[in-house]
Amino acid sequence: MSTTLSFQTTPVQERSAAPTATAPTQTPDRWSSFEKGLFRFAFLYFFLQIVPLDWKYYRDVVSNWAGFSFGDIFRLAHYSPRFFDGPDSFVNWAILAGIAAVGAAVWGLRDQTRTNYDTLYYWLRVLARYRLAAGLLAYGFLKFFPMQSPLPSLSHLNTRYGDLSNWKIFSLSLGIVPSYESFLGLVEILGALLLLNRRTASVGAFIVLSFLGNVFLSNLAYEGGEYVYSFYLITLGLLVLWYDLRRLNNLLTLEQPTQPNRFRLVLPAGWPRTAKLALKAAFVLFFVGIYGAKTYAAYHAGPYHYPTTAGLPNAAGLYNVREFRLNGQVHPYSATDPVRWQDVVFEKWATLSIRSNRPVVLDQGNTEAVHPDDLARNYEFAGAAGRHYYGYTLSADGQTLNLQNRNQLEGPDKLTLHLTRPDASTLVLSGTDAQGQDLYVVLEKRNKKYLLEEASKTGRGAGLKL
Repeated sequence: MSTTLSFQTTPVQERSAAPTATAPTQTPDRWSSFEKGLFRFAFLYFFLQIVPLDWKYYRDVVSNWAGFSFGDIFRLAHYSPRFFDGPDSFVNWAILAGIAAVGAAVWGLRDQTRTNYDTLYYWLRVLARYRLAAGLLAYGFLKFFPMQSPLPSLSHLNTRYGDLSNWKIFSLSLGIVPSYESFLGLVEILGALLLLNRRTASVGAFIVLSFLGNVFLSNLAYEGGEYVYSFYLITLGLLVLWYDLRRLNNLLTLEQPTQPNRFRLVLPAGWPRTAKLALKAAFVLFFVGIYGAKTYAAYHAGPYHYPTTAGLPNAAGLYNVREFRLNGQVHPYSATDPVRWQDVVFEKWATLSIRSNRPVVLDQGNTEAVHPDDLARNYEFAGAAGRHYYGYTLSADGQTLNLQNRNQLEGPDKLTLHLTRPDASTLVLSGTDAQGQDLYVVLEKRNKKYLLEEASKTGRGAGLKL
């Protein structure tokens, strides 16, 4: 396939009898040796950052092709090259930079006669635009349909402020204002759509850089786990904006006469242009149409951060521990007793949390992940101390609870408890704990009101009493 480059100028119309004159065709700029060397490095570096070269990435695409969920699409859009297991780090960037530096040196030795890289620069910017748009759409729809930061659970509302990590406080604070979360998602989606058009790409890059700068600083300030990825998106935005940055600075800051960039890539007629339109349409259909529809459906199905299995019927709420016996010995209430339960929360789903003085091994998870399996959804207890979280199953007769500690960092912790309900507000649990000790607990439900719930009933303009 051959491509031609045309540098077009606008004819100057004369209001006289003289014939119309056309300005001479511009000639391509000649790049300096430094500019060419810098571009070779930048092209290889960003190419390695953008284009997935890991075979496992394409394995996941093929294996999920028949039925992509919104979580599958999110994981594809969240790709970044990694050489080590564990959290992402800038070490991966350093390795890519080393590979790009070696490649640029070899490239320079074999390509010393080229005067510029205008065409490759054009294609690099295309890759950056679409990669950045995919990342923004992946997060944008999760915010627009407010799911990325869900409303706090009952356990969260009954956890002491000091027992929450900085990032958990930030996430819960965003979750209680879903309309603002939707606005943030709309900004990301708008910026992504502007990036899909060459004429509006710089405007879109300017918008998303302002947004992503705030995301990056929030990750640093609140100890979030996405600071590397957010900075990665910032570098892509800078690459896109750099194309017009000098001209914009001359025009808006220095107030100097500025010529627009007339470079335009002209593809041959026929299949090259058709392929270009088809690929763009496929991108929009997949990341906007399909992904948007699937996130909307997931939003109506319920928050993906919390388990979906229904909990004990008519049991959700906060319970005081009225009586606690271990091996037949009564343990009166004590804030320092490492054994006695202080209170228990039953969620609407199959989770109960227990507050006690027994130390919690804190789950430091602070990155965005969409888990299809209930057991892998750790948002409830990640970044939250003070409570132990148990998932449970209810026997067919409704009289036995089999509890499993959901925090794998705390090791095997299973309880088998017989359940009786003397009245609507009382639960009696009896059985054995993880150490095989006899356990007998009487729980009494509290009629506790929550500001968020009561405010949603009355509205912002009405009076509110708790």
